[in-house]
Amino acid sequence: MIKLAKKHPVISICLFTAIMLLPNLDVLDVSIMEARNFITAREMVTDGNWLLTTMNGEARYEKPPLPTWLTAISAMAFGMKSTFALRLPAILFIMLLAVSIFKISILLVKDTSQSLHHALIAITSFYIIGITIEAPWDIFTHGFMCFAIYQLFQLFEKDKKYWKHTLLAGCFIGFSLLSKGPVSFYALLLPFLLAYGFTYKYKNLKAKAFSFVSVLVLALVIGGWWYLYVRLQDPTTFNTITEKETSNWSSYNIRPFYYYWSFFIQSGLWTIPAFISLLYPYLKSRVNHLKAYQFSLLWTLLAVVLLSVIPEKKSRYLMPVLIPLAINIGFYIDYLIRRFKAITDKRETLPVYFNFGLIACIGLAFPVLAYIFLKDNISNHWFSYILASVILFTIGIAIILYLKRKDIRMVFKLTVIFFASIILTALPLSKGFTNETYNPITSLKDEAKNQSLNIYGNNYISPEMLWYYGGKVPFISLHDGLSALPNENKFGLITKETLDERMLNKLEAEFKIEKKAAYNLNRVSEDSRQYNDRLLNVYYIFERK
Repeated sequence: MIKLAKKHPVISICLFTAIMLLPNLDVLDVSIMEARNFITAREMVTDGNWLLTTMNGEARYEKPPLPTWLTAISAMAFGMKSTFALRLPAILFIMLLAVSIFKISILLVKDTSQSLHHALIAITSFYIIGITIEAPWDIFTHGFMCFAIYQLFQLFEKDKKYWKHTLLAGCFIGFSLLSKGPVSFYALLLPFLLAYGFTYKYKNLKAKAFSFVSVLVLALVIGGWWYLYVRLQDPTTFNTITEKETSNWSSYNIRPFYYYWSFFIQSGLWTIPAFISLLYPYLKSRVNHLKAYQFSLLWTLLAVVLLSVIPEKKSRYLMPVLIPLAINIGFYIDYLIRRFKAITDKRETLPVYFNFGLIACIGLAFPVLAYIFLKDNISNHWFSYILASVILFTIGIAIILYLKRKDIRMVFKLTVIFFASIILTALPLSKGFTNETYNPITSLKDEAKNQSLNIYGNNYISPEMLWYYGGKVPFISLHDGLSALPNENKFGLITKETLDERMLNKLEAEFKIEKKAAYNLNRVSEDSRQYNDRLLNVYYIFERK
């Protein structure tokens, strides 16, 4: 197996990612960001809005369309209602990201095994996987950019035959811009360019000047044509959206400069190795490839600093930092694999025992913890519970045994397998947390169609609710008076909350109002911190008297 991975590393990375992520791809509910993007993809297919993109029939130019195109094509191939189909392109881009990290690492260290470790650390880092659910379009822009960086690295290093890299770098930077604007250009490419310049120095700049200009022009043409098209076709809406998005950078989610300083915890299982990998005075004499380590460290830190300068901050904006950080962690892991058996200083060994011992303890404790949390619903999930418990408990035991032997190579592999096993075996148990009030809206559209009812929304309906509804819902406002209500004798209305008595008294002068259902997408109970009022809507039928 190990020999096969070394012989076919790219295939191995893609296969591991597929085995880890594809079987349970449709288990988690669609998130708010996914819902917005999936609705836009649906309206591309159903309404033909491939260029002037929409959400619920209204212009949505905040995000460029390339990821939505790919998602819409996948949905056309495998089913518009299939969550698996809609999420599949994002998983393919995790593969692209991991392969690009592997290829960049090969250029840095010329070692297949170590480069595989870097790729595996990346795809088992918490937020690189989590970003595909919370903000799925980020993985596209950073996946494209990471591959572009691999091409740029070769362009910088080669003295001849670099035109292929010029063209590919320009195209993929353009694809990244067409995925989420300049986000990855600023958060991933710019710190790479600075780190490369400081560490490796740019050589033959005059000879390659035309190539550099070609990359820039190609990127701007591919990445900018859609913005120009929308600007010409719908200038008023485009300008309004652009002004709003620009103002958010300095007025929305404002956080202090140091907000990102705990960025390394986003790597999840690798948090402690990530922190230690940042300690340059400690590692500089212990790594095999000092210049490559200096480069990855600088790339990581510059990315954090550049992101910290922007007033608007969100945890998910840190995702691109995890790309160079995965390489950085890999240098520390490589040192442990080579030298751990000979290390006697407890200041070096204790963090290792604590980090991997904690992971082992999670595996050992999983059967008990899962039973406590699922005891009310475990009867419906016995198979998943037993499978996850046996596998994670066994891996926990194995990690402890190999830690005892100081075999960090096996501990590393078991940690990677542990992460994959959680997603494969434990993730389906999340369905066991569904509470009695959970009531999806998926059947309402067909019910209304059978009753020849048009459905309207009062002021606001969450994107998740709109997605599961399966179609567009025109908005009205009950506060605008009876004249603002539809002219139909009978229609359906979805509201964010139950209508109060005063509003009912006002409306019942002209309508017979019947409360039909409460649609609730919350799987947790109302007293839980995870409960979200946004996911609750009440459905009424209005009939004129």
